[in-house]
Amino acid sequence: MIIVMEPNATAEQIDHAARQVEALGMRAHVIRGTERTVIAAIGEKREQAKEALETAPGVAAVMPILAPYKVASREVKSEPTQVTAGSLVLGAGVVGVIAGPCSVESEEQILATARAVKEAGATALRGGAFKPRTSPYSFQGLKEDGLKLLAMARQETQLAVVTEVVATEDVELVAQYADVLQVGARNMQNYRLLEAVGAAGKPVLLKRGPSATMDEFLLAAEYILNAGNPQVILCERGIRTFETHTRYTLPLASVPYLHRKTHLPVVVDPSHGTGHAYLVADMAAAAIAAGADGLIVEVHPDPERALSDGYQSLNFAQFHAMMQRCRRIAQALDLNLRTLCDARRPGGLRALQPTT
Repeated sequence: MIIVMEPNATAEQIDHAARQVEALGMRAHVIRGTERTVIAAIGEKREQAKEALETAPGVAAVMPILAPYKVASREVKSEPTQVTAGSLVLGAGVVGVIAGPCSVESEEQILATARAVKEAGATALRGGAFKPRTSPYSFQGLKEDGLKLLAMARQETQLAVVTEVVATEDVELVAQYADVLQVGARNMQNYRLLEAVGAAGKPVLLKRGPSATMDEFLLAAEYILNAGNPQVILCERGIRTFETHTRYTLPLASVPYLHRKTHLPVVVDPSHGTGHAYLVADMAAAAIAAGADGLIVEVHPDPERALSDGYQSLNFAQFHAMMQRCRRIAQALDLNLRTLCDARRPGGLRALQPTT
């Protein structure tokens, strides 16, 4: 159920309604908007609960939540959610760009990449320290040493760090170094991991599984939200189809669809979505045109020698050109420049421009 509070409801009235929800055996998620506050009551509804809650002071209405995903639904929160993590801001009119290598390989590699993507206008640095690979013989990442190198790159560039956590027992360690915890496509339905990152107190970037439906994707996000973490970023990274010309099929219709169904920000991964570097810039521009709240792109100083996913990674010049093209697309579509501003200056007009 959704308890809609009156626009002038006091903090005491909101707290009282939330305590009533808990007393009825449900979990209360208080969601504060610009105009009014709503409380999502999650759990098995008790008999006469609606009538009991409607009589509480400050309550305007009590309504059912029709979507299977409760806290993620637009029914609960009509306004878009903005996620902030250091230099990275996503959603509610701000678009961020996350860029960096598939895997952290060395100090020289990650520092050079961090400097280059910042210069091109990225607002966060990605890089894998723990790498879940299909083959056990493939490079598995530098693990904690890789996390330390990401922290070193953040210290120099002030870019927020986005990195993947692959196991429940690693959440605490990764959270010590990362600004955003990434849950990869393989783990989208690892529910214990989703609960663990939800309780970690850090924003979470959740990638769609390659065979997941939209409801399954949003219900996976619900696990994180239900653990008490409102800062969830959805990532469309492509799905498996019968096509073989790309690594996956990247369905950009997911972006406006998700914006219709959920208040959570949506980013697009054109690197995994295509699997070919020559397609990444085109799909990045298309994602911006489709209304994505951000991009996550693989960038490497020497893709031919990358230890993982070099074939879909951009070099520094290609990434810089991609960013310039995204800016032109935005201007051609007469988009609000604030949607593409530098995350460190939310009111600025530095739309996807190289940092000087």
